[in-house]
Amino acid sequence: MSTIFFSLLLTFLSCVQSQIILTQKVAETGRPGGTLTLTCKTSGFNLGNDWMQWIRQVPGQGLEWLLEYKSSSSNNYAPGVKARFTASKDTSNNIFALEMKNLKIEDTAIYYCANVRPGKTGYGHSAAYDDKLIFGSGTKMDVVPRQKSIVKPKLSAFYPPKSSSKDAVQAAVCLASDFFPKDISLQLAFGDKPKADVTRPSVLKPDE
Repeated sequence: MSTIFFSLLLTFLSCVQSQIILTQKVAETGRPGGTLTLTCKTSGFNLGNDWMQWIRQVPGQGLEWLLEYKSSSSNNYAPGVKARFTASKDTSNNIFALEMKNLKIEDTAIYYCANVRPGKTGYGHSAAYDDKLIFGSGTKMDVVPRQKSIVKPKLSAFYPPKSSSKDAVQAAVCLASDFFPKDISLQLAFGDKPKADVTRPSVLKPDE
C-alpha cells in the first residue's frame, strides 16, 4: 500500500511541476510616441526551447496575432507591427517580453502572451499537426495622451482714464493669458465694493 501511495504521490508532484503558468501584469499605461515593454513570467516548461506568441484584442474586436518567437533568428511578425514591436526572451529569469516603440492610440488593447504546445495526430503521410496555445491572463495596455499640468493664469489689469464727468461710463479690463485648463473663474474687486464673480470660459481662452 505504501509503495503504491508513494508512486501516486510522485506522479502527482510531476504533474504539478509540469503545469504551465504564464503570469502577466494586470495593466500598463503608455504615451503616444513612447516606448513600453510588456513582460510574461513563465514556468513549467523550458522557455528557451519553446515557441511563444504575442496576441492582442482591441476593445470591441477579435483577437489579433502579432508575432511568434523562438529566438532572435527564428521568429515571425505581423507586417503591421514588425517595424515597431520586438520580442525577446530572458531565459535566466524565464521572462518573455514585448517591447513596443512609437506607441499609437490604436495600440490600446489587452495583450496576451501564449505558449505554443505542438500537437500531432496520426502517423506517416496521414499525420496532422494541431498546435495548441496556452494563454496568459493578459495585460490591459492603454495608450493615453499626457495631460498638461495646471498652469496659473497671467493677469493684466487695464484701468480707464479718470473722467471729470459724473455720468461717464467707465470699464476696467482684466486680461488672463497662458493658463490651463481652458475654463477660468475670475473675481473682480473695485475699492471697498463687494467682489464680483465672473466666468467667461468661451471668451477668455489660453494661448495654445
